[in-house]
Amino acid sequence: MLQVNEEARLDALRQLNLLDTPPSESFDRITRMASQIFGLPIAAVSLTDQDRQWFKSRVGVEHSSIPRDKAPCAAVAESSAPLLIPDLLADECYAESILAGQGVRFYAGAPLITRDGFGLGALCVLGVEPRDASSAEMSALNDLAQIVMSQIELQHAFGRVDPLSGLPNRTQFLEDLEDLGRDQPGERRLAVLVDLASSEQLNHGTHVMGSAYIDDIVKTAARSVRSTLGAARTAYHVAATQFAFLAPPGTDERSYARLLGDALEDARRATGGQFIVTTVIGVAPFTTGETPPADILRTAHSAAHDARRSQTHIMFYSSKNDRQHRRRFNLLADFRAALSRPGELRLVFQPRIELSTGRCSGAEALLRWQHPELGNVPPGEFVPIIEQTSLARPATAWVLDTALGHLIEMRGRGVDFRLSVNVSASNLEQTDFAQHVQLLLLKHRLRPDMLELEITESAVMENAGEALSQLNALAEAGIQLAIDDFGTGYSSLAYLQRLPAHVVKIDQSFVRTLVESEREQSLVRSMITLSHDLDYRVVGEGVETEATGLLLAEMGCDEAQGYFYARPMEVADFEIWYQARLLDGGGVKRAA
Repeated sequence: MLQVNEEARLDALRQLNLLDTPPSESFDRITRMASQIFGLPIAAVSLTDQDRQWFKSRVGVEHSSIPRDKAPCAAVAESSAPLLIPDLLADECYAESILAGQGVRFYAGAPLITRDGFGLGALCVLGVEPRDASSAEMSALNDLAQIVMSQIELQHAFGRVDPLSGLPNRTQFLEDLEDLGRDQPGERRLAVLVDLASSEQLNHGTHVMGSAYIDDIVKTAARSVRSTLGAARTAYHVAATQFAFLAPPGTDERSYARLLGDALEDARRATGGQFIVTTVIGVAPFTTGETPPADILRTAHSAAHDARRSQTHIMFYSSKNDRQHRRRFNLLADFRAALSRPGELRLVFQPRIELSTGRCSGAEALLRWQHPELGNVPPGEFVPIIEQTSLARPATAWVLDTALGHLIEMRGRGVDFRLSVNVSASNLEQTDFAQHVQLLLLKHRLRPDMLELEITESAVMENAGEALSQLNALAEAGIQLAIDDFGTGYSSLAYLQRLPAHVVKIDQSFVRTLVESEREQSLVRSMITLSHDLDYRVVGEGVETEATGLLLAEMGCDEAQGYFYARPMEVADFEIWYQARLLDGGGVKRAA
């Protein structure tokens, strides 16, 4: 039992994160006061570790710790009671202690006790002469020890309370869940996570009104949550704009959902339209003592993520959706590793055909991923995830470097074409992106006009100023630019006129139903005419039938790309296809 208590005591000590921390004037002030009250040269705030006494504060002591064996402060920590030793040499237990051997004769220590009753160590005073201590002195020493504990708790609380909202933070929430599982196991409870705004809303608000905008949202929301829960229940500030709390025991999930909906409406009215944000709520059912605290918070966050796509803005945890979220998270982590591991990532090439001659005018490099455990991961799954993260930049860098390497090798074997590579919005926000592309061209000894970068209208519009700056620099360097997925973005015609692009690629959603739909034919014909008027060359994407290709050619479309001509091919297969096409004189052939 003593060993169990000692393990718990050491755990309580280490949770406070005090051991081996730098000196602090707030503790030194108390230590000096103890030395002055007793009129003694030595005083210390001594913490009893597993095998040492470590001094958080000390007066008249050069070393920062002594062995725990036969240290009086260890006895104080173990007993949680004051200890007075008038003369160490006259004490059977301490006569041969390290302190006595160093000339210490007098010791008085008052315990440092946590709220849970664990003795951490002692506030002690020492002298080189034997003496006694009055009850007034011992009482003062006890008072000072309690002040030390108040300071310890204050510092600990500072690390557990968010300074902006004044609410307990994520660490405290997880610890309280742990305590709940230990003290009241087997209860069915609901964890609620309130997510104040989407990242887009926060970014826009911060851009317009500055960083104080988020602070104001958090402060207002914290007051609202505290008011809703009342003094008897605790709300936690678990992330920058997220709060969490527990529903009362025995809460019915269906009725609680209605209650949360009403509370959400009240919160919106309370702000009076002050903030243009969409607050959502995620609810995660769990069983105390069975579900790890970190999983409780994660599942509540997963539910809140789902709530952003719901009409009610309130969602309960779904294991199916959570598996999808975890897969996306795992794919991100694994893709970062794949960038540096050979063999997982590769490029395939899909040709572009000049409609008037049937020759191959270029090819688009497309990224593929062979995951070591999941197998082939579809690009439609991993590319959109990557483009929304910081991985977009290294991914594009890898594709560019690898694609240009393939291109220079193939050119040496007579395979001569223009290479197209897709670029994300994140790339256009890089102030040195154009320079980086030019350096890669120099590295591979390729002319700038051999490379075409494909951008979407929406990517340009996300940060129009920097995007235009980079695009102009690329165009001035002689690199070709293409507007990808044309017709699906949201830029104005006036804005399109400012883009230094050379090619427009009409999105496949317009092309696939071209033969059957007169409406699509009118739209595509107008796009082609408009693009030609702006001096763009036009490419039709997603051509899957000969009739579609012929119709595009009749409309004046310059080039086409799609399964009718060729599917994306491995590098070696593309070379064979290209050479065979040269021998055939470039005639249009359906893909095998």
